[in-house]
Amino acid sequence: MDRISALRNVEDALADFEDGDATLGDVEDRVLGVLRTYATEFESEELAAFRATGDPRVEGVVVVAESAAAARERVAERVDADPEFRVEPAN
Repeated sequence: MDRISALRNVEDALADFEDGDATLGDVEDRVLGVLRTYATEFESEELAAFRATGDPRVEGVVVVAESAAAARERVAERVDADPEFRVEPAN
């Protein structure tokens, strides 16, 4: 999913909410789905999406970085302690 498609899908979800055709929970679920799809299908020549697994505090966190090492640093910055986890390509 490219950025324009993601934005259109979010816009559609918001429009359904405004029209009364969707609840806030429905919109949250749709937008979260759009973001997860966008992140896991993210493509760039310099960057890639990585997902953290292991420690429950970072389980499922997805970051975009130029390498697995950089992704690991970005994930680790999100928590106060030094969690044990690994990162792998999200695709």
